[in-house]
Parts: sequence; structure tokens; C-alpha cells
Amino acid sequence: MPEGMEEYMVHRVMQRVDVVLDQRLREAIATVVQEQTRSVLPRLREEIESVVRHAVYEAVADELASGAPSGSKG
Repeated sequence: MPEGMEEYMVHRVMQRVDVVLDQRLREAIATVVQEQTRSVLPRLREEIESVVRHAVYEAVADELASGAPSGSKG
């Protein structure tokens, strides 16, 4: 092998490995993130629904407690 050829080959192979590894890791990470998102989504929806429901109940209770005038007064 001519001088420097081995170093050149190692460099080229490492570049190719880097490109393939980057692509495959991105795909693997994307798959894991999608799977985790799907598994968390139902629980997240439940939590959001609970928070919104609680906020609405509190707002209605506060409004009723404040003695806001009804539509019949005037």
C-alpha cells in the first residue's frame, strides 16, 4: 500500500460510517420518541381534561360566591 493510503482509507471509511450512523441514530431516536409520545398521550389528555374541568368548576364557584347580579335585577 502506498504511503499515506492506509490513513486516507481509514479517514474515508470513518466518514462513511459517520454518515450512516448519524442517519440510523436519527431514525432510531425518532421511532422511540414517537412510541413514547403515543404511550403518554392518553395520560396527558386525562390530565389536561382534569385541569380544565377543575379550572371551570373553580371559576363558576367563584362567580356564584361573588354574588354577581342576576339578569332579573335592573
